[in-house]
Amino acid sequence: MYHKITKFLPFFLLFVMNIASSQYALAQKENCVPEDRECILRHMVITAADIDNKKWKDQTYREIAKTYAFDGHFDKATALLNKITTPDTKALTIRGIGMAIAPQSHKKESLNKMFVTLRDEAEKITHPPSYAIALTYIAMAQAFAGDNKGAWITANDMKNDALRHKAYGETAEIQAEKGDFKSAKISIEKIESLAFRNKAFSTVSKILAGKKLYKDAYNAAQSITNPYKKTQSLQYILDTQKPRDMKQK
Repeated sequence: MYHKITKFLPFFLLFVMNIASSQYALAQKENCVPEDRECILRHMVITAADIDNKKWKDQTYREIAKTYAFDGHFDKATALLNKITTPDTKALTIRGIGMAIAPQSHKKESLNKMFVTLRDEAEKITHPPSYAIALTYIAMAQAFAGDNKGAWITANDMKNDALRHKAYGETAEIQAEKGDFKSAKISIEKIESLAFRNKAFSTVSKILAGKKLYKDAYNAAQSITNPYKKTQSLQYILDTQKPRDMKQK
């Protein structure tokens, strides 16, 4: 019986290969209407498989995943993460997907499930720096989506002190961009390092000043304990309110 099976095995494998080849050829001949984005993306996924350079292939999958997420196809976007072999590119893809879904009109429950999925995908990354970057980006996306509590939980899970402080700082910047100084301040106050905290307050103060939220910018600047950084931030507020003419007469 074993010999009979092995006798026909080469023919079976050839049959399977011919089917796969036919499907690939059919996909290659598929003509997409330019407005049919799913069709084009499907074609791109098939074509990307032929890219020899691993870095280029991963970058291509990253952009396709981001576009899928932007178009509202979250499952198809996350499915491509399994095709990406470079840890840092996978982390950047998680960031791209997260930032794409954040501003979309998803129900809170659905959005939470998506972030849980992204976190699960991040847990598959075995390269510590890339893993930390992935968590930072997820926290940023959660903050952008208005899920501040989720962002703080994600940032708090990071074991590396410096990277955790950075995650809180990045989250605060997103919150400041949204004009939410109250949440940004909470994020910064979770930073245990005084140097990181001063830097975060300085950055947030400048963001708020740029948005003409001068009172909040001033309060952020006042929270800085480093006198040099504090005066720099206060000067920035003054210059933003009334730019100085630096031309020599």
